[in-house]
Amino acid sequence: MSATWYECKVKYRKTDETGGQKVLTEPYLVDALSYTEAEKRMTEEMAAYTSEEFKITAIKVANYAEIHPFENADRWFKSKITLIAYDEESGKERKTSMYMLVQANDVREAFDNTLHIMKNTMGEYSIPAISETAIMDVFPYFSGEEGESEMLERFNALKASKPEKPEAEMIDHMEFETALEE
Repeated sequence: MSATWYECKVKYRKTDETGGQKVLTEPYLVDALSYTEAEKRMTEEMAAYTSEEFKITAIKVANYAEIHPFENADRWFKSKITLIAYDEESGKERKTSMYMLVQANDVREAFDNTLHIMKNTMGEYSIPAISETAIMDVFPYFSGEEGESEMLERFNALKASKPEKPEAEMIDHMEFETALEE
């Protein structure tokens, strides 16, 4: 089962370095089964993040095929991947596009991380666009017998134990659980 990601816009008051307060509306990404669950999970995540009042102003389904976090990166980039297939009967080239959310510090690193993710791809592909998103954080969904905090600890430990050039991890319910069992 693949993940369904919802982009939630949250409006809240934030205190800056000078002690002044300003109202921000920031997008977050949450993995959920429905709009209702996305709202519930976002409310829980934001309650832990801020003690101020907040309001979820919009929820929409995000069009990401895969999410790839990378260690020591703080921004999220949307990578457009175009898969190229040849139709042998007609002799024509078919292109199919998909979007990945890749964590990086700048566009160049996002491009390198996207290449790293796609290195084992058998078919031809191109990367026609990479753009920075406004997404502040991504909250994956963990299910199973273990508690959410224990799964998060194991996920963070898995990310931390990676070599210098980290292997990308696709956050997906079934694949993530399988990776943890190994």
